[in-house]
Amino acid sequence: MIDINSDIVDQLLAQWAEEHPQKDVSALGVVVRIQLLGKLLQRQATTALAKHALKHWEYDVLAVLRRQGHPFEMAATEIAKAAMLTTGAMTTRIDGLQSRGLVQRRKSVSDGRSIPVRLTAKGKNLIDHAIDTRLEDATNILGGIASADRTHLAKWLKVLLLEIDG
Repeated sequence: MIDINSDIVDQLLAQWAEEHPQKDVSALGVVVRIQLLGKLLQRQATTALAKHALKHWEYDVLAVLRRQGHPFEMAATEIAKAAMLTTGAMTTRIDGLQSRGLVQRRKSVSDGRSIPVRLTAKGKNLIDHAIDTRLEDATNILGGIASADRTHLAKWLKVLLLEIDG
């Protein structure tokens, strides 16, 4: 069992309380913990995805396509939006995935300006294995948190996300 009596953020808060006793620093207790968790979770995801020779952004792009269902295809601008990436970097990223045989571009029949990106069989196989690894990793990370508590945590994180991101 993990001792939740004190962590590095508690120390940070105590130091600020000492230096500025008139200020309410309690919001930092939430924000800094989320920031630290983000860094730790990113590091853990990077390690898990390395087992599949995938970078996190590659996983994100492949996962967006895989979630679309057959034929696992969409426009690059829509992929960028769904993966929360900039469109400027998307062309280079798709080039890299295409050179590995994970996606292919094709001319749109209905829109000559649009070039849909489609997941290849190799890309589908890779993302299907990678999602298993990500699900296992996420389950292990949250192993010490009861299912009902996970539901509550997800709800409050969603509220915060919507508050920040609109």
